[in-house]
Amino acid sequence: MQTSSFSSAPAGLTRRALGAGALAAFGAAALGRHTAALAAEFPSKPITVILPFPPGGMLDAVVRAMLDAASQEIGQPFVLTHRAGAGGVTGTAILTTMGDADGYTLAVMHNTVIRQPHMIKVPWDPRTDFSYVIGMASLATGIAVAADAPWKSLADLLADAKKRPGEISWGNVGSTSINRIYAERLARAAGVKFNFIPFKGGNEQLTALIGRHLDVSGDPGFGAMAMGGKVRVLATFTEERLKRWPAVPTVKEQGYDLVIQSPFGLVAPKNLDAKISARLQTALRKGMEDPAYQRLLSDFDLAAWPMDGTAFRAYAQAQYTREKQMLDEVGFKPE
Repeated sequence: MQTSSFSSAPAGLTRRALGAGALAAFGAAALGRHTAALAAEFPSKPITVILPFPPGGMLDAVVRAMLDAASQEIGQPFVLTHRAGAGGVTGTAILTTMGDADGYTLAVMHNTVIRQPHMIKVPWDPRTDFSYVIGMASLATGIAVAADAPWKSLADLLADAKKRPGEISWGNVGSTSINRIYAERLARAAGVKFNFIPFKGGNEQLTALIGRHLDVSGDPGFGAMAMGGKVRVLATFTEERLKRWPAVPTVKEQGYDLVIQSPFGLVAPKNLDAKISARLQTALRKGMEDPAYQRLLSDFDLAAWPMDGTAFRAYAQAQYTREKQMLDEVGFKPE
């Protein structure tokens, strides 16, 4: 008689294994029902949105206007809080310490956060440790000086910088932003040297510029000040001239092939439930239709970038690779 080469397990062990399996299945089912219930009742309390910059800047006004309008759609207030630090990285990165998402904490995501792992060692990965909710807008970076500054064009500024290496101050928010990196690339291409100064936020930087404590600002957010006659925009790091500033040339037009793409949006901690993400996206898209938000986009020369979560994640993954290539090109060595 042929016998099986496999021995049968003791009956008690089989019962224990079956019991454990049933318990695990019951637990998974219960967790699934609990998650579904949470998604169904979302939101039942206010939603916190972390802005990783100080109060009073351009993004403060823009994000707040959109959230105020979105609150009416979702039925709960969005509460904007500020967690500045590391050039706008700290506040967003804090989401990676929270575990899985429940939809009640979001943060502004921008390219500096995506770039950070290439700059220094961090315990998170922007490609996998965030839930991407929605893209909002794209910033336009300009080179601005005080209205009474002596430079009338980018050529004037670069010519003066060549005569006085390291004497002209150039400000950027943070020391590792794309705007700072491109300012250094411009200086290198033009054969000049600026005194680069990092700021915590755009409002602080523009105040220093207008007060003539800073010579040059190389960031977005110049629009309102330029419209008010307080600053002069010498050039922009955009692909084409801005519609509101047709007389202002691009850096590329002046012989330097430097174009900055700088979108931002909202993310949550990882593993955000798809139904909660969809509910958030619906409300946030409604907020982006608000006239006050649209006016601020125009005032600050921002381009609408209403990308859904799936497309935003795909952008971040591709941008992660592009950031590495850019840093390699400029010879950056991580700390």
